[in-house]
Amino acid sequence: MRAICLVVTAVLLAVALKPASSNPPNKKDAPLERARREVRMLDDIYKGGVVLITKHYVHDDDDLPAGTAFKKLFESAKKNGWHDVRLLDATGEPYSDENVANDEFEREGIKQLLKGKPYYERVVRNGDKRFLRAVTAIPVVMDKCVMCHDNYSDVPKGQAIGALGYTMPILEDADLWKTKEAR
Repeated sequence: MRAICLVVTAVLLAVALKPASSNPPNKKDAPLERARREVRMLDDIYKGGVVLITKHYVHDDDDLPAGTAFKKLFESAKKNGWHDVRLLDATGEPYSDENVANDEFEREGIKQLLKGKPYYERVVRNGDKRFLRAVTAIPVVMDKCVMCHDNYSDVPKGQAIGALGYTMPILEDADLWKTKEAR
């Protein structure tokens, strides 16, 4: 009788401890999480750089605007195969026609930012490669912003006037150390 009780107890424990599904639990998509982290890091660097340059080096209309300098940096990052990032207008009065949202994703991202969201994203495929598309808010953060952007003079500090639109490759672990040409 004791042996039967042990067997029944063991069976009941095995059934109780068995996962409800034979499918393994969802694991985080590590390459996607890495791409998200890279976007957050670059966003901090780019926006911090624009503020730093504007604060310390832009004094009058003849000085090179930080946004112009960073557009050259963005071109270099794209040319070297790292990622694509561009400035997007969120006001309907773009500083340049280059800053108009180009597609449905960018237009929806701007809508979400204007509703108060600081970030909007979507994962897309191009052939067999995945990319993280992300849009992050650029708010008015200092009075000097209107030196180059006088059309934003009535915009309250903190309100989004634009965005950075990213297209970041989602690299699988095997692709991380490959050269840009091999990716």
